[in-house]
Amino acid sequence: MTNTEASQSSSSSLPDNCEPVRDALIAWYEDDHRDFPWRWTEDPYEILISEVMSQQTQLGRVVEAWEEFLERWPSTADLAAADRADVVGFWTGHSLGYNNRAKYLHEAAAQIETEYDGTFPETPDELQELMGVGPYTANAVASFAFNNGDAVVDTNVKRVLYRAFDVPDDDAAFEDAATELMPDGRSRVWNNAIMELGGVACEQTPSCDEAGCPWREWCSAYASGDFTAPDVPTQPSFEGSRRQFRGRIISTLKEYDELELDTLGHRIRVDYTPDGEYGREWLGGLLSDLEDDELVEFDGDGDGDGEDTVARLRR
Repeated sequence: MTNTEASQSSSSSLPDNCEPVRDALIAWYEDDHRDFPWRWTEDPYEILISEVMSQQTQLGRVVEAWEEFLERWPSTADLAAADRADVVGFWTGHSLGYNNRAKYLHEAAAQIETEYDGTFPETPDELQELMGVGPYTANAVASFAFNNGDAVVDTNVKRVLYRAFDVPDDDAAFEDAATELMPDGRSRVWNNAIMELGGVACEQTPSCDEAGCPWREWCSAYASGDFTAPDVPTQPSFEGSRRQFRGRIISTLKEYDELELDTLGHRIRVDYTPDGEYGREWLGGLLSDLEDDELVEFDGDGDGDGEDTVARLRR
């Protein structure tokens, strides 16, 4: 199917009159939704932190980390002035995903202070100029902070549109359908509402009646009983992953500042053996990745004498 055909198909699958559909979803959301603290703020800095933290972490676990982060660095000025190692250490300590996201947040805060005089840009295009801010995050911040965003299309939204209105599994089709559905000038409430629908009612295993889905009367899947949906990528296991050990390296070097290679290896992995499968070559690869992300400084290639190779946090 071409993008043009998909676009036409997505449009024709929506109700002729979208107003009742919009009203039903917004009323459902405003009547009762999960009470995350970032939904009560319009501060773009606070929203940016929540969006970046939520990229690889369940929302329930993000709340504590978000509150602690903002207590420690309540503004872009505070974050920009912080030691980057402290920011990365916080990220690692709360298991918030890839450490380079903490680095980018730190750099974005410095951009806000130096390039924008402490004032956030307001449009999705402008927000993408910030370090580490891609199209999705930029649109979310524009929507929730400034009510100035486009329709959000994430995995949850795709699942909802696919099931409810037979929108084909095509990115252009999803974008067109989401854009047509969103009411003008209401990106803040609309994007929150449709993501909430996908998060609590139209999950992989749906709970239409239990969650009181407001779209049951229009939903093709509800009428047919066929709740198939596009494949949803699964998050690789954190336990035993390279991501886990990258985090351990950061935490360990934050505590000891500088360590010889073998000493570091034994501290992050009980089965570390210099010449084994999880030895100097394996550890050197992790350190090289972190060096590429400008998070550590690493002397050596991991193949030599561990006593001659030193790793330290980059300040």
